[in-house]
Amino acid sequence: MQLLRQYAALPERFSTLLQSRPFQAPVLIALNEPLAIALGLSPEWLKSPAGVSLLSHGLRPDGFPPVAMAYAGHQFGHFVPSLGDGRAMLVGELQDLHEQVRDLHLKGSGPTPFSRRGDGHAALGPVLREYIVSEAMAALGIPTTRALAALATGENVLRETLVPGGVIARIATSHIRVGTFQYFAARGDLEALHILIDHVIERVYPELATSPNRALALLETVVRRQARLVAQWMLVGFIHGVMNTDNMSIAGETIDFGPCAFLDAYDPGKVFSFIDRNGRYAYGQQPDMALWNLGRLAEALLPCIDPDTDNAVKMATEALTGFDDIFGEAYLAGWRQKLGLATEQKSDTTLISRLLTLMHRSEADFTLTFRELCNVAQTGKTLSFVNLFKDQTPATVWLQDWQHRLAAETISAEERALAMKAVNPRIIPRNHQIEAVITAAVAGNYAPFHRLTEALSHPFDDADDGLDQPPAQHERVRNTFCGT
Repeated sequence: MQLLRQYAALPERFSTLLQSRPFQAPVLIALNEPLAIALGLSPEWLKSPAGVSLLSHGLRPDGFPPVAMAYAGHQFGHFVPSLGDGRAMLVGELQDLHEQVRDLHLKGSGPTPFSRRGDGHAALGPVLREYIVSEAMAALGIPTTRALAALATGENVLRETLVPGGVIARIATSHIRVGTFQYFAARGDLEALHILIDHVIERVYPELATSPNRALALLETVVRRQARLVAQWMLVGFIHGVMNTDNMSIAGETIDFGPCAFLDAYDPGKVFSFIDRNGRYAYGQQPDMALWNLGRLAEALLPCIDPDTDNAVKMATEALTGFDDIFGEAYLAGWRQKLGLATEQKSDTTLISRLLTLMHRSEADFTLTFRELCNVAQTGKTLSFVNLFKDQTPATVWLQDWQHRLAAETISAEERALAMKAVNPRIIPRNHQIEAVITAAVAGNYAPFHRLTEALSHPFDDADDGLDQPPAQHERVRNTFCGT
């Protein structure tokens, strides 16, 4: 195993060297062996004491120290000029079997100079939540950081009460965020901004290396990535929960799974995060918030785009205006796929919006609605679908209109059903199931966690495991927490 030090080799103001501190009795709860192998790592070595030391507190075999990355960020609209890795560390970079360089990053590894008043640790519950959800997102085909390992530290952390501590080892194309650019822009450090742009292009976007305006090309590329990412989130009912600029990856991957959740009943205003009392990051607000964050990236990049501020603003604004079209195209294309539409008609947008309105009024389960629609396409039987709606008459009318629309297609019913099942998951990481496995794990039983993660690795497959069922009234989770 060869660990690189690409980000740590940047000037010292980009990060802070850390002295890793071992935990009392770290235990490997889960190791993502297929991911380890893809990274060129030996699963057996990772299970050894040396491997556990690497995964729990960043002790590299070569002795080089991990680093805490510096960044700033807008948190719920308020700018904080210095945040940084307050409970995390960048251990280094790995080259995977496709020669792509990936970050190895630990969360919950202990205090850093950026911890402020925090303890730098993570509770076991949020660690397991991130492992479950990030791997489920990967199985759904959504760009995301990956979970390499989850560990219990053998130590307790104080939250409302004493709870077991944990660490997640995660992999990403990059852990650089919009807030990383904001950090140097707020300091007027133009040299650092250019260094950061060059580093990101070399690591993440080498195709931009010959661009005449590297800063503008980077902004345009990140706009495209984020627009498509949010469209993919929404098509499976995902709510990030805290879309602060320090939680937006420059690589266009889902990052920082704190108070995230998936919709049960469809509701565009749904918020799960306990701290989002005003609904800033509600399900339906996510495109607007992504664009807002990209606006902050554009502001940070302005002096690198053009020394003439007016020219820079004009070019950046033009790049940002592309977001809506890119998002809209990806979003509409995704809805057509979910409804089994292989061709395009102008009336499709009305058909889609009518269904969502009916779902909202009836509090129909998001995932189950579309999976049952797959069954209608396959068998022609409509009862299970219609029964999801409180008012079944308009649902039946919509279903008839949808079937009439399908009559204009040449694809066979069998082909349509297979195509729909390939984009409409049977199972998602349901909030009540995550809470149940966390409760069991905190009590020392990890079997439900392993059962759920295994099932979620095949989200589109049919199975009779009961994990596709929405929560009963008493099982509904109304708030999620980040665990800091």
